Amino acid sequence: MSRSAHPAGPRHADVVPEGHYSAPPADLNALDTKVWAHTVGRDADGVVTVGGIDVKRLAEEFGTPAYILDEEDFRIRARAWRTAFGHDADVFYAGKAFLSRAVVRWLHEEGLNLDVCSGGELATALSAGMPAERIAFHGNNKSAGEIERAVRAGVGRIVLDSFQEIVRVAHLAQSLGKRQQVQIRVTVGVEAHTHEFIATAHEDQKFGIPLAGGQAAEAVRRALQLDGLEVIGIHSHIGSQIFDMSGFEVAAHRVVGLLKDIRDEHGVELPEIDLGGGLGIAYTSDDDPREPHEIAKALTEIVSRACDAARLRTPRISVEPGRAIVGPTAFTLYEVGTVKPLDGLRTYVSVDGGMSDNIRTALYDAEYSVALVSRTSGAAPMLCRVVGKHCESGDIVVKDAFLPADLAPGDLIAVPATGAYCRSMASNYNHVLRPPVVAVRDGEARVIVRRETEEDLLRLDVG
Repeated sequence: MSRSAHPAGPRHADVVPEGHYSAPPADLNALDTKVWAHTVGRDADGVVTVGGIDVKRLAEEFGTPAYILDEEDFRIRARAWRTAFGHDADVFYAGKAFLSRAVVRWLHEEGLNLDVCSGGELATALSAGMPAERIAFHGNNKSAGEIERAVRAGVGRIVLDSFQEIVRVAHLAQSLGKRQQVQIRVTVGVEAHTHEFIATAHEDQKFGIPLAGGQAAEAVRRALQLDGLEVIGIHSHIGSQIFDMSGFEVAAHRVVGLLKDIRDEHGVELPEIDLGGGLGIAYTSDDDPREPHEIAKALTEIVSRACDAARLRTPRISVEPGRAIVGPTAFTLYEVGTVKPLDGLRTYVSVDGGMSDNIRTALYDAEYSVALVSRTSGAAPMLCRVVGKHCESGDIVVKDAFLPADLAPGDLIAVPATGAYCRSMASNYNHVLRPPVVAVRDGEARVIVRRETEEDLLRLDVG
């Protein structure tokens, strides 16, 4: 996708080129365990179940569309990250992926810290009982009010993103009689192998202070001189949905180089390094993400080697998985409304949601899987495009997929791996109501974020 693309979006309905698509799966009823949550399967009648509950029951009780979140899967993944990094490192769940008070409580119980990047996320964390010292506060333009609230609450760290913010946080902390622990976010000039809009470590973007031209070193120098700040480390984040570890290796070497320069110039060895998050998950069977223990081993060895070469003590490592924990835990459950075959092209399958509950396909050209979940089918596969109900031709949920040829209105289909950035980026386009988040575990289901109502919409409309 290009910045210079037509404002209406790419041409998406061209004649399908021969050989463009891979062959349909051998079994349309199979559920790839790489893509679906741990407890998802089919019962004896062929209906998909999660947490011991079938999707027909969930649809009847909670309606569609709905985000269905496997709580046990979430806890398993959170625990895996905590175990992989052990007690000598810190794991901060990136709340931007999806945050609710229930999720905050799960994180607290599983021993993870929490990364927030707005006043609303901070309020959610504090209201659910996350200890403030286990919260990190991010953001490239934190308001004075947000900073003051964070400092008053006693957050464990604030990640400074600009020269102005260095002064702003120092002043507010000092006026409150506090010394705030901070990290300096730097951009290390690494082009992550990801979409342009979610690559965050090249210089030409809004986050962080560049290493180039000595800007990051100058930021550290200024922060070290201010009484309201305690500089505890350097922060680097190179992007999102990344599978290749080479970018992290380059970033770590450059951050360690900065730590060495700080030691040599100021006589200070900063005790922490945060390598951010961004590790990818499987959205389709073609994706092959790494396991947390593999990531932990690789990152630890990368930092240790770089520090040994620079004759530095190895700092405490922090990481920020968000998508990697919550992404695979949820699927979006839809009801099919229309099935529209277009000769020579594909079949358009319209569902009762769309870009208001999953903007990623339109925004990033993201790829997803989809399955018929209310029954099994022996029908032949048909090439489909799953689309929403919005007044927008770019309202695409799954761009290219195979579903059974006997798919009909009223069938339930589900799109897996929608736990991250779907509910958190949801909108009210066309005044469509945002779906609920339903957590399931051990045969029980409960709403953790309720469905919006028309009353909710009208309550904000004071005209």
